[in-house]
Amino acid sequence: MDKRKIIYYSDELNDEFSTAKITPKRIDGKYVYCHSSLIKRFTHFFWYRIIFTPIAFFHSKLIHHHKTVGKEKLKGYEKTGYFMYGNHTQDIGDAFIPNMINFPKTNHFIVHPNNVSMPLLGKITPSLGAIPLPDDMDAYRNFISAVERRIKEGKCVVIYPEAHIWPYYTKIRNFPDTSFTYPIKYSCPVFCFTNTYQKRRFSKKPKIISYIDGPFFANEELPMRSRKKELRDRVYECMTERAKGSDTEQITYIKREEK
Repeated sequence: MDKRKIIYYSDELNDEFSTAKITPKRIDGKYVYCHSSLIKRFTHFFWYRIIFTPIAFFHSKLIHHHKTVGKEKLKGYEKTGYFMYGNHTQDIGDAFIPNMINFPKTNHFIVHPNNVSMPLLGKITPSLGAIPLPDDMDAYRNFISAVERRIKEGKCVVIYPEAHIWPYYTKIRNFPDTSFTYPIKYSCPVFCFTNTYQKRRFSKKPKIISYIDGPFFANEELPMRSRKKELRDRVYECMTERAKGSDTEQITYIKREEK
């Protein structure tokens, strides 16, 4: 658990407070996003279902005493690909919690290249669903093809639109509408989950309650340029309202005064 009590920030959009220090590798046209070989399919099944899923369950339950509210909203979308947006407030937990929310559906995560750059774990995270953001146009084409493939396969693509980790933050930071291009491009549903922090009776460590909302669909009556902003605004407003359910603050975030 993060032992910091106060964190000072300057830029809500760009400040990063993860304690991990990783030098990201370059994701270029040579990076392979999707593997079709039998051995790669087996390693995905092994790491994702045999290793990762049980660890995610026990970590979420034992460390965060995690609970999901609103899972019934996903009914009817078991075989449908969709995007799911969440607030980014845990280092490890944010990799695990979507697997509790969407189980048994497979999740893929749009991530910073840091997540595939760690010496050992970086070689495993692609099997756990990591889709790293590209660094050039060749990689971008492969990236888009990978996202499209996962949606057509009926998977969930998880996005943390705030991009940067703010541990235990209890509000929703302003985030751009950039990532809302994807659900509009593929005409698929959007869900969101909001992690809130609740007091526990006999512990100082809070429990996490995740609220699911949706589905949201793009308003096709709007001009194309306006659709993603309108979709983003609805998701943002919903998450902001849900975040008010937090009743404890582990870390206080204070904005530095501009000189």
